[in-house]
Amino acid sequence: MRAAHAKGLLQGIVSMLKPGDIVLDCGANLGTVTRPLAETGAVVHAFEPDPYAFGKLQEAFADHSNVVMHNAAVGVEAGHIRLMRAANFDENPKGASVKSTVVPGGRKINEDLSNSIEVALIDLPAMITDLVGRHGEIAFLKMDIEGAELELLERMLAEDLFNGVRLTVAETHENKFRDLRPRFEALRSAVSDRFPITKVNLDWI
Repeated sequence: MRAAHAKGLLQGIVSMLKPGDIVLDCGANLGTVTRPLAETGAVVHAFEPDPYAFGKLQEAFADHSNVVMHNAAVGVEAGHIRLMRAANFDENPKGASVKSTVVPGGRKINEDLSNSIEVALIDLPAMITDLVGRHGEIAFLKMDIEGAELELLERMLAEDLFNGVRLTVAETHENKFRDLRPRFEALRSAVSDRFPITKVNLDWI
């Protein structure tokens, strides 16, 4: 049901976007969501830290001048961070790349140093502030970043950054990170107290 809801929601979002709108696709992976967003003519910033997935993303959107591809993770500060891959990545990189994460303690993640890589990290709150300052608003922000959304969404709430985004959707990963469940619960409560689901939707999938 959640998948069907998300598909319908995406169709509605696409119908509302227009050329020149600013869109952020955090956790673009192979570009399944990036493609319909880009076809609207919006300027899509696609963030994907995993080198395997990013290579596929580059192949898919090489001829899309309105897709700005960032081979980087997103976080609350700039720098570098360790990206950990799923335990079955070597056997099935296409299917497993969607599970790559920068947050330790995830279910079915191989945290061995030999199975992790250092990737660039972009300060997303700073980028949101800059884009809103230059363009007035961000039309759409999608976040599917395997646990890293928790700290980012907490920062966005604390700094009132949701107000500069027409619609934010995020998939939260409390089932993957059991130790973080109390923080996810507190985040959901705080967000629902301040914003309608038509402004901030934390049930994306």
